[in-house]
Amino acid sequence: MTAYPWRIVFFGTPAFAIPPLQGLLQSDDRIVAVVTQPDRERGRGRKVTPSPVKELALQHQVAVLQPEKAKDQVFQERIRVLQPDLFIVVAYGQILPKSLLEIPNHGAVNIHASLLPKYRGAAPIPWAILNGEAVTGVTTMMLDEGLDTGAVLLQAEIPIEEKETAETLSGRLSLLGARLLRETIRRMKQRDVQPIAQDPSQATYAPPLKKENGRIDWTKEAEEIDRRVRAFNPWPGAFTGWEGRVLKIYRGEVRERTPDGKPGSVSWVGSDFIEVETGQGLFLIREIQLEGKKRMSARDFLPGNPVRPGTVFG
Repeated sequence: MTAYPWRIVFFGTPAFAIPPLQGLLQSDDRIVAVVTQPDRERGRGRKVTPSPVKELALQHQVAVLQPEKAKDQVFQERIRVLQPDLFIVVAYGQILPKSLLEIPNHGAVNIHASLLPKYRGAAPIPWAILNGEAVTGVTTMMLDEGLDTGAVLLQAEIPIEEKETAETLSGRLSLLGARLLRETIRRMKQRDVQPIAQDPSQATYAPPLKKENGRIDWTKEAEEIDRRVRAFNPWPGAFTGWEGRVLKIYRGEVRERTPDGKPGSVSWVGSDFIEVETGQGLFLIREIQLEGKKRMSARDFLPGNPVRPGTVFG
């Protein structure tokens, strides 16, 4: 059976949505519009910047819509006029109302960066790392009005590597999601995929990240501190206090040894690491950023910012 090209409206905002959008742009289907969040102030200079998805759409001369609220009636009418066959939603940033979801002929498909029903919510990747999950994956599902509660179409899983950060895992899951999306659309056109309802009793949640989530509790074991550093890299960044300033930690490693000092105290300083006591084991800081300064290796940081044994972080 030869399926005709579908008219697709793509909803997405951050870099995670780029590979799925690129895949659709290279397919036989037609992207009739891209919907993304309004341009926001970003970075230290607070410069108003378009989303990564908007930038890619404009490069391909695709119409871009940026409503403040997806429930806006004027916006919904503009979508209705496009006569879409399908919505694709990838990290858009808003829950779509029922009146909008009813517009496309074949519904709305979402790519979610977890194996649903685990880690429903805005930040599945960091929370999976923080919780020490061994595997994760991506899910394509039919969107409904709930928070990641729609029926599952397809899933694919990958292992979480030992030194995985939220940034590296996000990149791998985005590419996996792009491949799974192509397979999902192909099978939808062939009527070869059956939506399966999620089991709500198995659901777990991944709430939006806050800066405070990055605070390091040095009384925790070194393994957990390492997961926090990796889970919140690049944002909000794991952090501690040092001489009245915030010190962000982006990379480190665990050293197995029975601690003999106060958690948070510096036990040793090498040429390229700062060794810190924890509740169980030692944590070696390898990459760091002092408040108001740029991110750098411990080797580059230490000559201008001497840290002495006995110093207590926090």
